Amino acid sequence: MQFRVLVLAVLLVLAAVGPASGVAAGATPTAVGDASHTGPSVTCSFPYTATDATGTEVTLDADPERIVTLNPSAAQTMWEIGARDEVVGFSQYATYLEGAGAGDRVNVSGAGGPSVEKVLAADPDLVLVPNSTYGFAADRVEQIREQGVPVFVFGQPTSLAAVANKTERIGRLTGNCEGGVERADEMRQSIALMEQALEGEDRPLALNVFHGYTSGANTFIGDVMESAGVRNGAAEAGITGFQMINDETVVDLDPQWIVAPEGSPVPENEAYNSTTAIQEGNVVRVNTNYLQQPAPRSVLAAETILEAVHPDAYEEYQTLQSQAETSATESPTTAAETTTTTAETDAPATTSTDAPGFGLSVSVVALAAAALLALRR
Repeated sequence: MQFRVLVLAVLLVLAAVGPASGVAAGATPTAVGDASHTGPSVTCSFPYTATDATGTEVTLDADPERIVTLNPSAAQTMWEIGARDEVVGFSQYATYLEGAGAGDRVNVSGAGGPSVEKVLAADPDLVLVPNSTYGFAADRVEQIREQGVPVFVFGQPTSLAAVANKTERIGRLTGNCEGGVERADEMRQSIALMEQALEGEDRPLALNVFHGYTSGANTFIGDVMESAGVRNGAAEAGITGFQMINDETVVDLDPQWIVAPEGSPVPENEAYNSTTAIQEGNVVRVNTNYLQQPAPRSVLAAETILEAVHPDAYEEYQTLQSQAETSATESPTTAAETTTTTAETDAPATTSTDAPGFGLSVSVVALAAAALLALRR
């Protein structure tokens, strides 16, 4: 009985986390920077060459028309830039996207990660590989690359600004420059308007909680929280990346708010029950796919937190958004039709603790394996 319960718990955790995150052994741990672009790239020209997070130069001879995404963040981005019709393969965790299983689009997931056979059978012109997938399936990704298929591996974004840059990059790689620039700029505008609406507001201490883990400094979830007008308690406690947090730290922090994905339990113990957040019922539940995937909808996660913690600022934000949309409609501007340089570089992938999923799922699996072994002895 104990064995079955533990297996079920592990499966639930891994399903909530989604694909793991991290880098292959031997990769240089370097955080993704938030370098801004010098100007929008609306006109896509090919051939196009860019260096991905593994240091590999990826050359696309023509506009790719068949895209396989190995992680839901990449799939979500393709949906958000208006290019979902180009996606011919997606991972099992992207099935929440509208129409994901429509037409000839296939689920390319296999046992323990992407299926090389399914990916190749989809006959892709380009495979998009966020850091989270490369971290635990680098060998499979390289097998795909060895077959002559262009594969682009992304570094792990550590802020909403970096997610916007990644969105623009995906647009450029897939020949959807206008959609990528437009969606990235919408993200940047939302971030700026939230900051404007929060002027003069107190920023309470908050803690992100996910099955005993938290999001510290240098995480995009931490930046989502800060953009929504709360201080990241884990970062203030000196935690970097996605790490476990002990009860003593929780008590010392005494967060005023707890941010948790929908469906994820907040620990019911003395440490958490003593916090101001629990005593006052200040728990914000956020859509898991928006909070834990570094993609355009992460802005919606920030909006959810903003509305719960700062309702007045949220109303101001909504007003500012409406005014910005009206202004854009009345005075449309056309972005300069510039062409991105033919050689660009993506920042190296991050360490396993800098992304949700890898540090979590590998640790969970390791702990589960030990526990299962103990139960079987």
